[in-house]
Amino acid sequence: MVYFKTLDDFNVKNKTVIVRVDFNSEVNPQTKQVTNGIRICAHAQFTLKELAEKGAKTVILSHQGRKGDPDYTDLKQHAEILRQILKHPVKYVDDLFGEKAQNEIKQLQDGEFLILENVRGWSEETKRGTPQQQSKTDLVQNLAPLAHLFINDAFSVAHRDNVSVVGFTAVLPSVAGRIMERELKQLKALENPHHPCVYVLGGAKADDSLEISKYILNNNVADNLLLGGIISQLFMAAKGITLGKGSMDFLAKKELLPLIPGIQELLTKHPNKIMLPVDVALNIDGNRTEIPINQLPSTYPIFDIGAKTVENYVNILSKAQAIVVSGPLGVYENKDFCYGTKTIFETIANSNVLSLAGGGNTIAAIDQFGLTNKIRYISTAGGALVEALMGKKLPGVTALETATNTKPADFSQQNKHT
Repeated sequence: MVYFKTLDDFNVKNKTVIVRVDFNSEVNPQTKQVTNGIRICAHAQFTLKELAEKGAKTVILSHQGRKGDPDYTDLKQHAEILRQILKHPVKYVDDLFGEKAQNEIKQLQDGEFLILENVRGWSEETKRGTPQQQSKTDLVQNLAPLAHLFINDAFSVAHRDNVSVVGFTAVLPSVAGRIMERELKQLKALENPHHPCVYVLGGAKADDSLEISKYILNNNVADNLLLGGIISQLFMAAKGITLGKGSMDFLAKKELLPLIPGIQELLTKHPNKIMLPVDVALNIDGNRTEIPINQLPSTYPIFDIGAKTVENYVNILSKAQAIVVSGPLGVYENKDFCYGTKTIFETIANSNVLSLAGGGNTIAAIDQFGLTNKIRYISTAGGALVEALMGKKLPGVTALETATNTKPADFSQQNKHT
């Protein structure tokens, strides 16, 4: 059995620790202001607060968007948000691994935090490589000698072999932070879940949803698959349901039609496990109009699942012993078309079974409906969660497992450069 160490295995008092978190947040493209700090709150609550209480000197690495994208910013406001959450000293420096950053790290006191500049502002960050290769980069070579421990708390970027994700594991004792630990334990529980196990897939990323569908159905992970959003329209088209020119043009524009043969194979192999909408809500000049599937095609776009479909899905969920949800079932941002997503998410929130919700839009919808504290487990991840649910190895997790099995379990042999 693969084993990784956690904060329980180290005494961090008076020690300098480098923590990779994911503070990547929703940002207003005009003002560049963070509009949703749920990930910052999660890291603060489960890992950073503990480090402060234990007297660690904490150096934080994170990213926000990518250069050139509307949500790309520095991390100054993230530092202020974190300070407000923790009610604790949080410093920020507009440098990643240069002299300014190094001097600030050396001056850290027990229980203090220092947020370094956005790692995505450094061109080498996203280049691919093994932990050994990434450990030779400027980021690791400049910062590792100043630290005693590396903590990877960013499960949401664990599917990437970026420098800040895997590089430090080759040269420093390395452990999983509390968010990483929680995510991996939850996924472990879903490897052999109690049955019936129900997956609810929606949203716009139909290619990801199809890959998840193939894995969970072909490996008998899920007993039922409930579909909404774009992926449900693609499945309906594959089943021979005529949606209408508008919907088909949209699927063609998104280059999703080539997925149909794979979907048809899945429908043939698992006809009784895949649940599709029996009615839909059309957007007719801004108004919600529900029609049964047999009244399609329509020139109007499909914006939500219908009431009968919701009833069917709720009935299946009421019998579930494990639930995974990824993606909204309609245009949840519009109050006239949020019914399907809101009702299904509320049903999951009110259940007492193992449940996991993940993905950016999923988290946003849960927050919009006031369900953040009611869903059993909300994953901070999007792409990493998708790949994990498909049974893929995540570079960040693999590097962590390898590193913590080969490094000393205490600080008596601390980095010789510190």
